[in-house]
Amino acid sequence: MNGYRPGFHNRLPPAGERLPTAAGQPPAMTTILVTNDDGIHSPGIQALEEALQPLGTIVVVAPDRDNSAVSHSLTMNRPLTIQQLAPHRYTVDGTPTDCVAMALKRILSSRPDLLVSGINTGANLGDDISYSGTVSAAIEGTMYGVPSMAISVGGPPPFDFRAAMRVAGCMARKILTNSLPSDTLLNINVPSGERCQRIRVTRQGRRLWQNTIHETLDPRGRPRYWIGGGTSLGDAQEDTDVHAFARGDVSITPIQLDLTNHAGIVYLREKWQLESEGGEDLP
Repeated sequence: MNGYRPGFHNRLPPAGERLPTAAGQPPAMTTILVTNDDGIHSPGIQALEEALQPLGTIVVVAPDRDNSAVSHSLTMNRPLTIQQLAPHRYTVDGTPTDCVAMALKRILSSRPDLLVSGINTGANLGDDISYSGTVSAAIEGTMYGVPSMAISVGGPPPFDFRAAMRVAGCMARKILTNSLPSDTLLNINVPSGERCQRIRVTRQGRRLWQNTIHETLDPRGRPRYWIGGGTSLGDAQEDTDVHAFARGDVSITPIQLDLTNHAGIVYLREKWQLESEGGEDLP
Protein backbone atom coordinates (compact mmCIF):
# COMPACT_ATOMS: atom_id res chain seq x y z
CA MET A 1 0.00 0.00 0.00
CA ASN A 2 1.66 3.20 -1.15
CA GLY A 3 -0.60 5.58 0.76
CA TYR A 4 -1.32 7.90 -2.17
CA ARG A 5 -4.92 9.05 -2.54
CA PRO A 6 -6.51 10.92 -5.45
CA GLY A 7 -6.85 14.63 -4.93
CA PHE A 8 -4.05 15.02 -2.43
CA HIS A 9 -0.92 17.06 -2.99
CA ASN A 10 1.43 14.15 -3.81
CA ARG A 11 4.77 15.90 -4.27
CA LEU A 12 7.26 17.10 -1.74
CA PRO A 13 7.59 20.89 -1.59
CA PRO A 14 10.86 22.16 -3.06
CA ALA A 15 13.25 24.10 -0.87
CA GLY A 16 11.80 27.45 0.13
CA GLU A 17 8.16 26.50 -0.49
CA ARG A 18 5.84 26.50 2.49
CA LEU A 19 3.81 23.38 3.21
CA PRO A 20 0.26 23.65 1.86
CA THR A 21 -2.52 24.63 4.25
CA ALA A 22 -6.25 24.07 4.13
CA ALA A 23 -8.07 26.17 1.53
CA GLY A 24 -8.70 29.72 2.67
CA GLN A 25 -6.49 29.48 5.76
CA PRO A 26 -3.21 31.35 6.15
CA PRO A 27 -0.09 29.40 7.20
CA ALA A 28 -0.03 28.85 10.95
CA MET A 29 2.60 30.76 12.88
CA THR A 30 3.54 27.67 14.88
CA THR A 31 4.71 24.44 13.24
CA ILE A 32 4.94 21.24 15.27
CA LEU A 33 6.69 18.15 13.90
CA VAL A 34 5.19 14.89 15.17
CA THR A 35 6.85 11.49 14.86
CA ASN A 36 7.05 8.16 16.71
CA ASP A 37 8.57 4.68 16.61
CA ASP A 38 5.34 2.66 16.56
CA GLY A 39 4.57 3.59 12.95
CA ILE A 40 2.40 6.01 11.04
CA HIS A 41 -0.81 4.07 11.74
CA SER A 42 -0.31 3.81 15.50
CA PRO A 43 -3.28 5.01 17.58
CA GLY A 44 -0.78 6.84 19.79
CA ILE A 45 0.40 9.16 17.02
CA GLN A 46 -3.20 9.85 16.02
CA ALA A 47 -4.01 10.76 19.63
CA LEU A 48 -0.96 13.04 19.78
CA GLU A 49 -1.88 14.78 16.55
CA GLU A 50 -5.37 15.44 17.91
CA ALA A 51 -4.01 16.77 21.19
CA LEU A 52 -1.64 19.22 19.49
CA GLN A 53 -3.98 20.35 16.70
CA PRO A 54 -5.14 23.55 18.48
CA LEU A 55 -1.56 24.79 18.81
CA GLY A 56 -0.66 25.27 15.15
CA THR A 57 0.19 23.41 11.97
CA ILE A 58 0.93 19.75 12.71
CA VAL A 59 3.27 17.94 10.31
CA VAL A 60 3.48 14.18 10.84
CA VAL A 61 6.55 12.31 9.57
CA ALA A 62 6.67 8.76 10.93
CA PRO A 63 8.01 5.29 10.04
CA ASP A 64 5.95 3.12 7.73
CA ARG A 65 6.06 0.28 10.28
CA ASP A 66 6.85 -0.48 13.92
CA ASN A 67 10.42 0.50 14.81
CA SER A 68 10.36 -0.07 18.56
CA ALA A 69 13.73 -0.43 20.34
CA VAL A 70 15.80 0.70 17.33
CA SER A 71 17.46 3.38 19.49
CA HIS A 72 19.20 6.21 17.58
CA SER A 73 19.96 4.22 14.44
CA LEU A 74 20.24 5.77 10.97
CA THR A 75 19.63 3.78 7.79
CA MET A 76 22.84 3.98 5.76
CA ASN A 77 22.88 0.67 3.84
CA ARG A 78 20.02 1.45 1.45
CA PRO A 79 18.14 4.46 0.05
CA LEU A 80 15.02 5.75 1.78
CA THR A 81 11.61 6.56 0.36
CA ILE A 82 9.26 9.35 1.45
CA GLN A 83 5.55 8.93 0.75
CA GLN A 84 2.89 11.55 1.30
CA LEU A 85 -0.36 10.13 2.64
CA ALA A 86 -2.28 13.39 3.03
CA PRO A 87 -1.53 17.10 3.45
CA HIS A 88 1.04 17.46 6.25
CA ARG A 89 1.28 13.68 6.69
CA TYR A 90 4.29 11.69 5.46
CA THR A 91 5.82 8.28 6.03
CA VAL A 92 9.41 7.10 5.62
CA ASP A 93 10.57 3.50 5.22
CA GLY A 94 13.19 3.95 7.91
CA THR A 95 13.81 4.58 11.59
CA PRO A 96 12.47 7.40 13.79
CA THR A 97 15.84 9.14 13.49
CA ASP A 98 15.58 8.84 9.69
CA CYS A 99 12.14 10.43 9.87
CA VAL A 100 13.38 13.45 11.81
CA ALA A 101 16.35 13.94 9.49
CA MET A 102 14.13 13.70 6.41
CA ALA A 103 11.56 16.07 7.89
CA LEU A 104 14.14 18.72 8.75
CA LYS A 105 16.25 18.40 5.59
CA ARG A 106 13.78 17.43 2.86
CA ILE A 107 10.13 17.92 3.84
CA LEU A 108 9.94 21.11 5.87
CA SER A 109 11.12 24.36 4.34
CA SER A 110 12.00 25.87 7.71
CA ARG A 111 12.80 24.61 11.18
CA PRO A 112 9.70 23.69 13.23
CA ASP A 113 8.96 25.36 16.55
CA LEU A 114 8.60 22.06 18.37
CA LEU A 115 9.13 18.33 17.87
CA VAL A 116 6.99 15.82 19.77
CA SER A 117 7.64 12.07 19.55
CA GLY A 118 4.92 9.62 20.63
CA ILE A 119 2.54 8.81 22.11
CA ASN A 120 4.46 5.57 22.59
CA THR A 121 2.56 2.49 23.71
CA GLY A 122 4.65 1.41 26.68
CA ALA A 123 6.66 3.43 29.15
CA ASN A 124 10.22 4.55 28.41
CA LEU A 125 11.82 4.63 31.84
CA GLY A 126 15.29 4.24 33.30
CA ASP A 127 17.62 2.09 31.21
CA ASP A 128 14.91 1.64 28.55
CA ILE A 129 15.72 5.15 27.32
CA SER A 130 18.90 3.79 25.73
CA TYR A 131 16.86 1.50 23.47
CA SER A 132 13.92 3.77 22.78
CA GLY A 133 13.24 4.93 19.24
CA THR A 134 10.67 7.35 20.67
CA VAL A 135 13.24 9.14 22.82
CA SER A 136 15.88 8.94 20.08
CA ALA A 137 13.64 10.88 17.70
CA ALA A 138 13.49 13.68 20.29
CA ILE A 139 17.26 13.45 20.71
CA GLU A 140 17.70 13.93 16.96
CA GLY A 141 15.46 17.00 17.02
CA THR A 142 17.44 18.45 19.91
CA MET A 143 20.68 17.88 18.02
CA TYR A 144 19.28 20.08 15.24
CA GLY A 145 18.29 22.80 17.71
CA VAL A 146 14.54 22.03 17.74
CA PRO A 147 12.87 22.06 21.19
CA SER A 148 11.80 18.44 21.58
CA MET A 149 9.96 16.06 23.88
CA ALA A 150 9.10 12.36 23.91
CA ILE A 151 5.90 11.12 25.52
CA SER A 152 4.85 7.57 26.37
CA VAL A 153 1.86 5.93 28.02
CA GLY A 154 2.41 2.89 30.21
CA GLY A 155 0.35 0.26 31.95
CA PRO A 156 -1.48 -2.88 30.87
CA PRO A 157 -3.09 -2.78 27.40
CA PRO A 158 -5.41 -1.67 25.99
CA PHE A 159 -3.86 1.76 26.40
CA ASP A 160 -5.98 4.77 27.31
CA PHE A 161 -4.39 7.91 25.83
CA ARG A 162 -6.70 10.54 27.37
CA ALA A 163 -4.45 11.61 30.24
CA ALA A 164 -1.36 11.50 28.01
CA MET A 165 -3.11 13.72 25.46
CA ARG A 166 -3.78 16.37 28.10
CA VAL A 167 -0.20 16.19 29.36
CA ALA A 168 1.12 16.46 25.79
CA GLY A 169 -0.93 19.57 25.11
CA CYS A 170 0.05 21.18 28.40
CA MET A 171 3.77 20.49 28.03
CA ALA A 172 3.80 21.58 24.39
CA ARG A 173 2.34 24.94 25.43
CA LYS A 174 4.94 25.30 28.17
CA ILE A 175 7.81 24.56 25.80
CA LEU A 176 6.48 26.94 23.14
CA THR A 177 6.12 29.65 25.79
CA ASN A 178 9.25 29.09 27.88
CA SER A 179 11.55 27.08 25.58
CA LEU A 180 13.98 24.53 27.06
CA PRO A 181 17.55 24.68 28.38
CA SER A 182 20.18 24.30 25.68
CA ASP A 183 20.78 20.74 24.41
CA THR A 184 17.96 19.41 26.62
CA LEU A 185 14.84 17.39 25.78
CA LEU A 186 11.99 16.12 27.94
CA ASN A 187 11.13 12.45 28.42
CA ILE A 188 7.54 12.19 29.68
CA ASN A 189 5.80 9.03 30.93
CA VAL A 190 2.09 9.03 31.73
CA PRO A 191 0.11 6.17 33.28
CA SER A 192 -2.65 4.86 31.05
CA GLY A 193 -6.08 6.21 31.92
CA GLU A 194 -8.43 9.15 31.87
CA ARG A 195 -7.17 11.08 34.88
CA CYS A 196 -3.72 12.52 35.56
CA GLN A 197 -2.10 12.06 38.93
CA ARG A 198 0.59 14.39 40.25
CA ILE A 199 3.39 15.59 37.97
CA ARG A 200 6.87 14.75 39.20
CA VAL A 201 10.09 16.22 37.77
CA THR A 202 12.46 13.26 37.99
CA ARG A 203 15.90 12.02 37.10
CA GLN A 204 16.56 8.92 35.02
CA GLY A 205 16.53 5.84 37.21
CA ARG A 206 17.56 2.22 36.69
CA ARG A 207 15.19 -0.29 35.15
CA LEU A 208 16.84 -3.59 34.44
CA TRP A 209 14.96 -6.67 33.26
CA GLN A 210 15.08 -10.34 34.22
CA ASN A 211 14.19 -13.35 32.05
CA THR A 212 14.19 -11.37 28.80
CA ILE A 213 15.61 -14.08 26.51
CA HIS A 214 13.21 -16.87 25.64
CA GLU A 215 14.32 -20.06 23.94
CA THR A 216 12.13 -21.86 21.43
CA LEU A 217 12.65 -24.45 18.70
CA ASP A 218 12.18 -24.13 14.96
CA PRO A 219 10.34 -26.90 13.04
CA ARG A 220 13.63 -28.82 12.73
CA GLY A 221 14.31 -28.76 16.44
CA ARG A 222 17.05 -26.12 16.34
CA PRO A 223 17.11 -23.55 19.17
CA ARG A 224 15.96 -20.01 18.45
CA TYR A 225 15.74 -17.06 20.82
CA TRP A 226 13.34 -14.16 21.37
CA ILE A 227 14.45 -11.01 23.20
CA GLY A 228 11.64 -9.21 25.00
CA GLY A 229 9.21 -9.39 27.86
CA GLY A 230 10.48 -10.44 31.23
CA THR A 231 10.14 -8.85 34.65
CA SER A 232 11.38 -5.35 35.35
CA LEU A 233 13.33 -4.49 38.47
CA GLY A 234 12.14 -1.18 39.91
CA ASP A 235 14.21 1.67 41.30
CA ALA A 236 13.59 2.32 45.00
CA GLN A 237 14.98 5.87 44.94
CA GLU A 238 12.08 8.27 45.13
CA ASP A 239 13.44 10.97 42.81
CA THR A 240 13.59 8.67 39.76
CA ASP A 241 11.26 8.29 36.80
CA VAL A 242 10.85 4.58 37.56
CA HIS A 243 9.69 5.20 41.12
CA ALA A 244 7.36 8.09 40.23
CA PHE A 245 5.67 6.12 37.46
CA ALA A 246 5.26 3.06 39.70
CA ARG A 247 3.34 5.30 42.14
CA GLY A 248 0.95 6.35 39.39
CA ASP A 249 2.45 9.80 38.85
CA VAL A 250 3.38 11.54 35.62
CA SER A 251 7.18 11.53 35.26
CA ILE A 252 8.94 14.36 33.41
CA THR A 253 12.69 13.93 33.03
CA PRO A 254 14.98 16.50 31.41
CA ILE A 255 17.66 14.70 29.40
CA GLN A 256 20.83 16.33 28.11
CA LEU A 257 22.79 15.46 24.98
CA ASP A 258 26.15 15.55 26.76
CA LEU A 259 26.74 12.00 28.03
CA THR A 260 30.10 12.85 29.58
CA ASN A 261 30.62 11.75 33.17
CA HIS A 262 32.39 14.88 34.38
CA ALA A 263 33.29 13.29 37.72
CA GLY A 264 34.87 10.51 35.68
CA ILE A 265 37.16 13.01 33.97
CA VAL A 266 38.53 14.01 37.36
CA TYR A 267 38.87 10.35 38.35
CA LEU A 268 40.84 9.41 35.23
CA ARG A 269 43.11 12.44 35.54
CA GLU A 270 43.78 12.17 39.26
CA LYS A 271 43.42 8.48 40.16
CA TRP A 272 44.71 6.96 36.94
CA GLN A 273 47.02 9.90 36.17
CA LEU A 274 46.37 9.49 32.47
CA GLU A 275 47.62 13.00 31.67
CA SER A 276 51.24 12.93 32.74
CA GLU A 277 53.35 16.06 33.06
CA GLY A 278 56.31 14.57 31.24
CA GLY A 279 54.63 14.35 27.86
CA GLU A 280 54.49 10.54 27.74
CA ASP A 281 51.05 9.30 28.74
CA LEU A 282 51.60 5.55 28.18
CA PRO A 283 54.11 3.51 30.21
